[in-house]
Amino acid sequence: MLNAATENVRWITAWGRQTPVVARSISPRRIARVGIIGAGQMGTAIAAAHVQHRMPVVILDADPDAVRSASDRIANELRRSECHLSRQRIDGLVRSTLDLAALSDCDLVLEAVAETVAAKLRVFGQLRPHVSRHAVVATNTSTIPLARLAAGVVDPSRLCGLHFCHPVRERPLVEIVRGPDTSDATVAEASAHLRRIDRIALPTSDGPGFVVNRLLFPYLSEALAMVGQGVPIAWIERVATEFGMAMGPLRMIDEIGLDTTLQAAWVLNAAFPERVVSSPLLVSMIKAGRLGRKAGAGFFFYPSGHPEDLPGLADPVVDKIMRPWIVERPCPDQRVTTLRLLLPMVLEATRLLDEGRVRDARDVDLAVLFGLGFPAEKGGLLWWADMLGVDEVLSSLMLIQASGASVQSTPMIRRLAANGGRFYRFDSMER
Repeated sequence: MLNAATENVRWITAWGRQTPVVARSISPRRIARVGIIGAGQMGTAIAAAHVQHRMPVVILDADPDAVRSASDRIANELRRSECHLSRQRIDGLVRSTLDLAALSDCDLVLEAVAETVAAKLRVFGQLRPHVSRHAVVATNTSTIPLARLAAGVVDPSRLCGLHFCHPVRERPLVEIVRGPDTSDATVAEASAHLRRIDRIALPTSDGPGFVVNRLLFPYLSEALAMVGQGVPIAWIERVATEFGMAMGPLRMIDEIGLDTTLQAAWVLNAAFPERVVSSPLLVSMIKAGRLGRKAGAGFFFYPSGHPEDLPGLADPVVDKIMRPWIVERPCPDQRVTTLRLLLPMVLEATRLLDEGRVRDARDVDLAVLFGLGFPAEKGGLLWWADMLGVDEVLSSLMLIQASGASVQSTPMIRRLAANGGRFYRFDSMER
């Protein structure tokens, strides 16, 4: 018999897959060929997600070495996804090129380049003469508002965000971001396309960090704060994974890339300076070339550079790069560490709800379960918070403040605590 948390996951999964993103009356054009700009870690992973479903892909990069190795890295990603397409079949579906003209017959062109406005606008400017006027132009940005990118495309109504979550093979959620001028037809085409490649679409309004990174960065930021306060990296990772997270926060930063994490943090810091602070530790590590798994070292070491390698812990006691930023202090207990990692995410979820950026608690839990690797056995972030009880959340905030966390309760937390409320209001949600 299913327990309540597992049943909740099944319910919101079905809701996420079945709820139309736009009116059913819109008949979307079919996307038959996809172009991806950027043959790095994300670009090749997104390409593999399409090839897995036998969809032709053109992958393009300005770096000849990246182009030459793209098919090999796509094949490796498919092997890790346990997709057993032959190499001949993969090569028949993938075209790797330096030539933008190869994108002319693509129905969807998605950029997956560096997480900066300048890099993305440069790509969109180069695309203008080469993309069909009917093509959907998408960005895989995880944080940059589309309003800052729309000027780079010929027809802003054809621009949307398609934020695939990392690692792509393990995270089925994709945020569909509607920019200021994005048309219903564009959203419908993108949504139908995601269904064909077996992804869960989360419709998201424009704004820094959208939903997934608004929820992710409190988790990462609190972990970085704890490292700076002398909490051992191994302890933080152990507590996160014993709670059930697919990946600890510092390992996640390594997987994303420290440089990409910092670029995203700058975008969020500009929007929410009181909540997202750029980490001097990250800056120091980046300057030293410690960019994460892709560089062989970040918070952990990856000796041979193979994707399957288990990381080796970098010991901050002897690590010359980390040591200047770390102040030794007693290690908090497991419950306090868990609360410090997760309650800032709950607070950010309440802000998203109050701002109307998500439809209800289900959107938050779709995002964390299928975009961030939150444990299904906990039912979702807000389901877990409901099981704690909002009164307990409020008292726990005072507990973690005493341990060094910089958090404050939000108006929604105080309202719910005063009224005995819950995040899941089943009277307003169809089961």
